[in-house]
Amino acid sequence: MLKTIRERFWNWRVVLVTTPSVALAVILLRLTGILQTLELAAYDQYMRWRPPESRDSRIVIVGIDEDDLKFIGQGYVPDGVYFELIQRLNAMNPRVIGLDIYRDLPFEPGHSQLVRLFETTDNLIGIEKVIGDHFFSRVGPPPALAAKGQVGANDLIVDQDNRVRRALLYFPRENGETVHSFAVHLALRYLNEEPDFSVEIVEGTDNWWKFGDVVFVPFEGNDGGYVRADDGGYQVLLNYRGPSQHFEIVSMRDIFENRVASDWGSDRIILIGSVGESMKDLFSTPYTLAPDQRMTGVEIHANIVSNIISAALENRPLIRTLPEVIEWLWILFWSGLGATLTWRLRDPTRVGQFLFKRVVILVMAGGILLGFTFIVFLGSWWLPVVPSSLALVGSVVVITAYIARSASDIRKTFGRYLSDEIVANLLEHPEGLKMGGERRKITILTSDLRGFTALSERLPPEEVVQVLNFYLSYMADVITHYQGTIDEFMGDGILVLFGAPTLREDDPERAVACAVAMQLAMAQVNEQMEKWELPALEMGIGINTGEVVVGNLGSEKRTKYGVVGSHVNLTYRIESYTTGGQIIISEETLNCTNPNLVKIDDKKLVQPKGVKNPIAIYEVSGIAGKYNLFLPKETEIFYSLSQPISLQYTVLEGKHVGENLFSGRLLELSDRSALIGAEDGTDSLPLVLTNIKLNLKSSDSELREDIYAKVLEKPAEPGKFYIRFTSKPPVIEAKLNDIYQIIKG
Repeated sequence: MLKTIRERFWNWRVVLVTTPSVALAVILLRLTGILQTLELAAYDQYMRWRPPESRDSRIVIVGIDEDDLKFIGQGYVPDGVYFELIQRLNAMNPRVIGLDIYRDLPFEPGHSQLVRLFETTDNLIGIEKVIGDHFFSRVGPPPALAAKGQVGANDLIVDQDNRVRRALLYFPRENGETVHSFAVHLALRYLNEEPDFSVEIVEGTDNWWKFGDVVFVPFEGNDGGYVRADDGGYQVLLNYRGPSQHFEIVSMRDIFENRVASDWGSDRIILIGSVGESMKDLFSTPYTLAPDQRMTGVEIHANIVSNIISAALENRPLIRTLPEVIEWLWILFWSGLGATLTWRLRDPTRVGQFLFKRVVILVMAGGILLGFTFIVFLGSWWLPVVPSSLALVGSVVVITAYIARSASDIRKTFGRYLSDEIVANLLEHPEGLKMGGERRKITILTSDLRGFTALSERLPPEEVVQVLNFYLSYMADVITHYQGTIDEFMGDGILVLFGAPTLREDDPERAVACAVAMQLAMAQVNEQMEKWELPALEMGIGINTGEVVVGNLGSEKRTKYGVVGSHVNLTYRIESYTTGGQIIISEETLNCTNPNLVKIDDKKLVQPKGVKNPIAIYEVSGIAGKYNLFLPKETEIFYSLSQPISLQYTVLEGKHVGENLFSGRLLELSDRSALIGAEDGTDSLPLVLTNIKLNLKSSDSELREDIYAKVLEKPAEPGKFYIRFTSKPPVIEAKLNDIYQIIKG
């Protein structure tokens, strides 16, 4: 028994350590206040998701806006207007009228009438601002109402993000006198007319109020998502009934023009307050996402009043929170849940499945967390959301990191593989470690820089490596983006597989899109080449699709994941027909793609070495659809030389220079190409798409350096042929460029 307990403890030691560690870290992070903004944002979102409650018909608002000011013809409302308004409303027999308008100073005409009304109206409550702040100064009460004790403080508590989430019921003055809020005065006046109603002080508490069966538990500084908030006075979290305009609001002119029924205010609480935009009595609430969604102060007071009387008469709950220690246990629970699920579903030999399961764990557990906390929020309970989510994610991450570290020995076994995808694939299928391979139809991409060999001969080795690494890093990023597998780097060449080790239906299309993206990325590569004061680089790309053997090549001591087959060689042959900036694909690749996507500029028949019959190859200019990648169109203009330049050329056979040397003349020149006239008869004309080496006839030794070019298919007059330069020494490039600029004019 003891042995079993020890074994289980050892097997689950990571979970037993991770759970409290992550929970403690989250709790400490929470106590710093860093998470308060996020937690309050989650609270606001829950408030917005919650369906609005029914309108509280016991409370109505007479709102004063800019149209009312136009109606009375003044920029402010004089006391005489309020006198008439309150008289009209009082004639409707409301239980109480709340004047949420400062009236500590006279606004003539009609001030004396309003004072007499204050003195004779027992169901009228006025306001004062008791707590001054950096936005508003203190404002005194109407003296006549203050003398009768019919004044309440209309101060609102605004959080650091300028939102109102709490209600202030009462607070002490500096002299120790208790000041009740405007809303409390209104609610008590209303409730005093209810049969068998009384407000109780909960026994054994510091003056906690109990309205009906609902105890108003005072807000404390660390309740909910708050951290060290100001909890002075008697505060409660405000349980809004809904967003702005949720209470019935009529305008002042509606009252004066008798647009409401004579008993409209009967037995109700009538609030009078400013609702106009220019009157600057607007506040952000949990419902506020835009300025036009702010709530007027009088509506917030209506919500506070509704909170009190709904709790007293209907047992409607306030927003409640758990004790801080219970919240810590709640965070610990989610930390343990994430750690436990991740540990139980571990399998270091199946990385892909484990990663998938980890995502599923997070999604499901996160969904349960959000769903449960929202459901209890519908019942007016505020449980920590952000800290619990962090604890869940943190424990999953820690357990995953531990498992990944534990699997490092397994991964070292696959250190000989170049691709992360290959490693992951072999971890998913350990049988893939066996020597040999499988026959599979894949798409192969190979690229090569034009003239890079000649360039590297003129640069120090360190600069060659710098240029090569910069170029390869850009290409590798593009290839990875299109889910290609880099089989190997061969100097300045790259061999890429689409369909090995992972076969996908759209491999040919992604290969074409990758090729176009690689050519487009050359612009950024050449920007850096220009900064290094080096000639621009050009790349040719060939793509072919066919059946090959992919798998482990080599021996038990040294293994390489590679590809073998005639289609690999054919891909290299196809690439050899390209000039700088070109993409050429085989007919098989074209047939495997959507014909409406791949844009073809040219088709030609060629007979590569080792292939019995001619094959069709196609020049690609772009790919449409979701990729939407196209190569820029470049039109070359040839200019005739006033004095042709004599030269010699020879055909390259593979990597070897041919034995026959022919004479010719450079007749026309463009930015990258030229027209050559052969002087040794038609037998000296090189075949289309062959590579040639040229040397200018000059007394200057630097101008006699080797130039490399490819013969173009561009039609020419008999005895002439067009070439595309693939490599020019700097001196010759500068010379030809000067000539080109002169003849171009």
